Amino acid sequence: MTAGALELFEEHRGRMFGIAYRMLGTVTDADEVLQDAWLRWQGVDHREIAEPSAFLAKTVTNLCLSQLTSARARRETYVGEWLPEPVLTGAPGPLEVVAAGESVSFALLRLLERLTPAERAAYVLREAFGYSHREVAELVGTTEINARQLHSRARKRIAAGEQVRPVDAAHWRKLVERFLAAARLGDIAGLEALLADDVVSRADGGGKVNAARRPVHGREKVARYLVGVLERFGAGILPYYGEANGEPVLVAADADGLRAICFFTFSGDELVRLELVMNPDKLTVAAGQLSRLGGLPSLGW
Repeated sequence: MTAGALELFEEHRGRMFGIAYRMLGTVTDADEVLQDAWLRWQGVDHREIAEPSAFLAKTVTNLCLSQLTSARARRETYVGEWLPEPVLTGAPGPLEVVAAGESVSFALLRLLERLTPAERAAYVLREAFGYSHREVAELVGTTEINARQLHSRARKRIAAGEQVRPVDAAHWRKLVERFLAAARLGDIAGLEALLADDVVSRADGGGKVNAARRPVHGREKVARYLVGVLERFGAGILPYYGEANGEPVLVAADADGLRAICFFTFSGDELVRLELVMNPDKLTVAAGQLSRLGGLPSLGW
């Protein structure tokens, strides 16, 4: 390995992680890809690589495409709903080295799951990192015409997904406070007043904690489901306000640590989507971020 190879790799780590996390949806898988990329980087003659940035981006993209094939097979046997792995923003962590705005939002990560691996790569490379169609073609290993088609199909499929204009953070917090107050009181009518007719609640427990294994649809069913969950499992759980993937979230914790990261999506004053990440494996990174900061209260949430 030539002198400066490690420095070059670290220089591009942020972009590589950004590509991998967006394509794969979990920090664990993204970290594995970066480890494999490092091994490949060590095994080449760096003097023959004219553009290290392009080489590393292509390596990571191809590793992600291979990973997605096995990941989709694993998700067919995944217990219950599969949601992306959230990462706290506004706190030290893996997303501090890449832009954390809409291009890495939880909602977009979920929509990217609808794309084929090639469409996903074309969309991420073009939309999040500004690669040209020619560059995308080189990174993915296809023609420029096909790269344009992949990107076009991906954009249409993303646009066809649920598009909700986010409310501002202060209004979001007021709505969540009303939601929590009604849920704690077991006020079904009060909860229903906050829910859209077609509200959907999803919970990812991975079969490791008690969580609904299928989405819950509709105002009445979601209200009763959430009140029931709090009655059975809410003892000792405290809510904190935070930010994950560039958007406000509710962080649920007890004396033993982090229990859930909850994404509330409102349209106007109505909750249209509730997503609860509860699988302990998908909370490890966020828990580590909090531990380095000394816990939730120190963040002023």
